[in-house]
Amino acid sequence: MSVTREEWEKEQQRVDEVTRKIGERMAELERRAGGLKEEIVDIRRHFWDDVTVNLEDPDDALETAASIKQQAEVLAERERGFRSADKERNVLSRMKRSPWFGRIDFRESGETETERIYLGISSFRDEETDEFLVYDWRAPISSLYYDAAPGPVSFTTPGGTVSGELKLKRQYVIRSGKIVSLFDTGVTIGDELLQEVLGRQSDVRMKNIVSTIQKEQNRIIRSERARLLIVQGAAGSGKTSTALQRVAWLLYRYRGSLTADQIVLFSPNPMFNAYISTVLPELGEENTKQLTFRELLEQRLGDKYRLEDPLAQMEEVLTSDGEKNKTRIAAIRYKASPAFMKLLDRYLEELGREGLVFRDVRFREESIVTAAEILKQFRVTAPETRLENRIRQLAEWILAKLDERAEEEKKKDWVDEEIQYLDAETYLKGDRRLRSQEKSAGRDGYLRQRDVLADIVVSRAMKPVRRQVRNLRFVDTLKVYRRLFESPRRAARLTDGGELPEHWADICRETLKRLDNRFLSAEDATPFLYLTERIEGTEIDNTIRHVLIDEAQDYSPFQFAFIRRLYPRARITVLGDFNQAIFAHSAEQDIFAALPRLFNEDSVETFVLSKSYRSTRPIVEFTRKLIPDGENIEPFNREGAKPKLTVLKERSSLPDLVAGRIRELLAAGHGTVAVICKTARECHEACEALRERIPVKRITAETASFDKGALVIPSYLAKGIEFDAVIVWDASRKAYGEERDRKLFYTTCTRAMHELHLFCPGEPNPFVKGVPRDLVDVEEVGGSVKELPAQS
Repeated sequence: MSVTREEWEKEQQRVDEVTRKIGERMAELERRAGGLKEEIVDIRRHFWDDVTVNLEDPDDALETAASIKQQAEVLAERERGFRSADKERNVLSRMKRSPWFGRIDFRESGETETERIYLGISSFRDEETDEFLVYDWRAPISSLYYDAAPGPVSFTTPGGTVSGELKLKRQYVIRSGKIVSLFDTGVTIGDELLQEVLGRQSDVRMKNIVSTIQKEQNRIIRSERARLLIVQGAAGSGKTSTALQRVAWLLYRYRGSLTADQIVLFSPNPMFNAYISTVLPELGEENTKQLTFRELLEQRLGDKYRLEDPLAQMEEVLTSDGEKNKTRIAAIRYKASPAFMKLLDRYLEELGREGLVFRDVRFREESIVTAAEILKQFRVTAPETRLENRIRQLAEWILAKLDERAEEEKKKDWVDEEIQYLDAETYLKGDRRLRSQEKSAGRDGYLRQRDVLADIVVSRAMKPVRRQVRNLRFVDTLKVYRRLFESPRRAARLTDGGELPEHWADICRETLKRLDNRFLSAEDATPFLYLTERIEGTEIDNTIRHVLIDEAQDYSPFQFAFIRRLYPRARITVLGDFNQAIFAHSAEQDIFAALPRLFNEDSVETFVLSKSYRSTRPIVEFTRKLIPDGENIEPFNREGAKPKLTVLKERSSLPDLVAGRIRELLAAGHGTVAVICKTARECHEACEALRERIPVKRITAETASFDKGALVIPSYLAKGIEFDAVIVWDASRKAYGEERDRKLFYTTCTRAMHELHLFCPGEPNPFVKGVPRDLVDVEEVGGSVKELPAQS
């Protein structure tokens, strides 16, 4: 609903007045930050000038420590003040360009006055009148803008429910302090605003969506009840954006008790981390901890074993064929399945009864405690005790044995030899220790000194052994895991009649070969970590309060179980789309149904986002035909060109045609044009061919970020990212001919925001051929091709 010219002018006057006050506040912060910066530089320069250093006696040392602490606290306080001022200044800088995006007029029940509430990315208050000129989008009352239509309404606050009447809801597009668009609406977010925002060119960084949050997204963002929040959403439905706005809302809602470093976001790869890195800072919040599960594996296992990168696994599966590839795929799928998790659990129960594989504890090339002795001691511990606790009890028993052996070692000749080569500082240390001890009756000074020095020598020599025992290195977890594959019959017995993969004997043989080289394949790394942590215990992190897992469809039950063990106090938010489960281990199992059991949670809330906003309506209508349940996906009504399929008779013409299409798309103003290939190998071939014709940048697993322009990227790295235009390098049956390629092809095509172009050297793949002809423009180059997409 349009507004009158007079109302528009009044609104612009308010924009001018508020931006003026924002400018004044920014100038004040600039002065304050400048003064604090000078103080910080001065304190750092003269830090030791203002500290009294005197270490002559204990009282002087205490005074010195207090003086240093006081000076450090002054410096820390000034630095906090500077960071706070700088943070507020950055937020206000964005607000000055666009101070708000919405307005609601609300009259509370029992009141006569209607309050005008303007919503922006942060609050801004008039310091003279203490009036809120702009409300933060995360404030409780702001939920009315996202959820309600004019009429009777209510919203929840920490103090209870507030009821009243929503008189008006208005939306704005403000750029550089000038109102570009202004309209009243009775729905959540008017199509006009969404059309304006979604019609823009993409960026190399994700932007915040606070001005276009939809009702269903707002419910996810503000959810507080469930300990496990599951979000299943179609490609382009805003899952990741919603997750990041949820983080921002959590930091606002629980400010004072929750900080950014108490939240962890798991993402698919490092480039994706860079892609989303600016969203929270735009909203005035610090970025959370961001890591991939691969990085978690490296932290836990990387110093002991060589780990295969999951993307390297993906590349091998996509590029190899034949019987060996069938065996690898079978191994990947089984080792990520609930069935294999159940097998490992039963194996752990058996280990609790029969014992594990232990190593001798050695000192000076001699076994102090043998593996057989450790096994014997393990078997006398209470079998009903948790396995990890029994292992800790074993460690204490071994340490006691080391203490006994240490007393024996002190009397040996090698200790006297070591004493002869001690440095002066160690002798002084021994002398101080000797003075602090009571005199030993019946022993002369030399013998007492020798006892003290022998204790120092033996303690130093045994320190590495004690450390290894405390780190439970006496348990050979690799051999424990290896034993499961030594006899195919063992696994058959543990499954209790359950089915093993068809190629189980081959899987066992290949697994043993890799384990003997201390190499953990991507499909073995997580089950092995699961087994290790069940035996040795998990070093839990109780500081983390919220965990968000993006692209959750690609996680295995083992990974979810480990995350729950690692962060036992955290609430979990998982987001994903089963139709984008592109890894071999996840393509056939819908993990979302099993999540409540895997996390052992009764408090579960599930949301389904079926509307796709990223792509134009023609692209969504095309891509939803690529998957079986695609009719459940609802396209947002944003017009654009139909996807274009170019069918080539000769592959040799492909580079020239793609290079020409890239030039056209860049000339049309598209900032990011992605040439998506199925594999990294294909990317290499495409780059070699295209670089002779047009500049392109190749994206690899090591790429941390990307710039605008023409990019060549493998399909599995493009997931989660969007581009203005996408060119599918090879959409033929040869490239995507198997049913297992369906989700990968769907994921590839759904990266496009505005234009989608598919090149097909030869026969089109079966998924494209299943799309009605009226949903795609087809051109033939170099002669007639018999099989084209079907007519509707």
